[in-house]
Amino acid sequence: MHDKILILDFGSQVTQLIARRVREAHVYCEIHPCDVSDEFVRNFGAKGIILSGSHASVYEESTDHAPQAVFELGVPVLGICYGMQTMAHQLGGKVEAGHQREFGFAAVRARGHTKLLNGIQDFETEEGHGMLHVWMSHGDKVTELPPGFKLMASTESCPIAGMADEVRNFYAVQFHPEVTHTVQGAAMLQRFVLDICAASPDWIMGNYIEEAVAKIREQVGDEEVILGLSGGVDSSVAAALIHRAIGDQLTCVFVDHGLLRLNEGQMVMDMFAGRLHAKVVHVDASEQFLGKLTGVSDPEAKRKIIGREFVEVFQSEAAKLKQAKWLAQGTIYPDVIESGGAKTKKAVTIKSHHNVGGLPETLGLKLLEPLRDLFKDEVRELGVALGLPHDMVYRHPFPGPGLGVRILGEVKREYADLLRRADAIFIDELRAAGWYEKTSQAFTVFLPVKSVGVMGDGRTYEYVVALRAVETQDFMTAHWAELPHSLLGKVSNRIINEVRGINRVVYDISGKPPATIEWE
Repeated sequence: MHDKILILDFGSQVTQLIARRVREAHVYCEIHPCDVSDEFVRNFGAKGIILSGSHASVYEESTDHAPQAVFELGVPVLGICYGMQTMAHQLGGKVEAGHQREFGFAAVRARGHTKLLNGIQDFETEEGHGMLHVWMSHGDKVTELPPGFKLMASTESCPIAGMADEVRNFYAVQFHPEVTHTVQGAAMLQRFVLDICAASPDWIMGNYIEEAVAKIREQVGDEEVILGLSGGVDSSVAAALIHRAIGDQLTCVFVDHGLLRLNEGQMVMDMFAGRLHAKVVHVDASEQFLGKLTGVSDPEAKRKIIGREFVEVFQSEAAKLKQAKWLAQGTIYPDVIESGGAKTKKAVTIKSHHNVGGLPETLGLKLLEPLRDLFKDEVRELGVALGLPHDMVYRHPFPGPGLGVRILGEVKREYADLLRRADAIFIDELRAAGWYEKTSQAFTVFLPVKSVGVMGDGRTYEYVVALRAVETQDFMTAHWAELPHSLLGKVSNRIINEVRGINRVVYDISGKPPATIEWE
């Protein structure tokens, strides 16, 4: 059994980042809603507990508090932002509404050397005070320390920016160590889980394979499993892991909806049927999908049609596999957290996920989700450890509806063919210039407008494509990638010369927010 950290979520949009930082320290952790029972907390077996931030105020009557057991278990506790306020409030301190909201960068002075911050600093003042560059996001603040606590950090506008009771191993900070803007944040969280909680750093993907394989074999027994292979990272790693566990008891169904990237279908077949010798049923359903999309230009309508047709094709294939008792999906931990968050009303739901409860229960199959405890970066590590090619595992995200949402307006086969070739050139040149790994997502968008151009002695009236490349840590916010002009020029030249039907290339320099990463 792994040592584990319990993270109680009070509804912050960045709670997932706390878990990712803990996992980066190779310590297993789980996120659960803050209103779990005392009994749940006592039975969880945590080596330590972290209380997340929130958008609420602790002194409102209806507000969430941490289960009392958190402070009675005798394990270290770290409160972050709202987590600090509820800790102060519940242990006899005072929290008040701030006169001004503090949002953004702040320089925090570390005081009263505690185990949490000892030796961790970004710079020193002339007076020799250790300072930290941190990210603040709060309105309320602690104005009186609870009994037994001492001051650990302060800023000019927030005199109590950190507090500690080292007898009970309770620590709390008003800033957010989980976001990258807090420069030493990862070091603080590692100090908490590895040193203060003394958790074993044994959560390592190479070692995890054996554990996961044993679990799959135990769950499935001698029954058969069917998996919808999309060519994306999650379903590919799930397929490789399940195949490692049960071999020919797994059948993958690869549905080609005609909206995949260039040669993607062939690549998936070469990898899974060719190299892994897995059973793969390849269904070319492009006529069916493109036929249903004729005349449809609304993005949400397109998504629904593609999702519905996929289910239909998959169901008809599943019906042929009479022995299958399990449906395997590439659900990963963020999907589980976000879908769960909606149920508890703690976090604001941003979008529904296609693979959590995506395929209908009418299939009558039991669900196998071997990646549901893993974050995306862990899934990638696992894929490499399973022997999948680095280029396949570290490919940029690709939407479920494929090029259907990268062709603006109506989807036509002609548009998909033009876009596939233009996109392949863009990715090819990014890789050649060493920019593919530096960007988090890069792709081409087909615009259903025509513009006038000149080629040789003649005028052209052809289509326009937009290039999009972004850099992001968490996909919640993103900056457009400042690609060299010479690289953009080369991509543009190649697309216009090699893809007949496109005579203009533009580059998207919108950030997220206000734009989204995808165009639809």
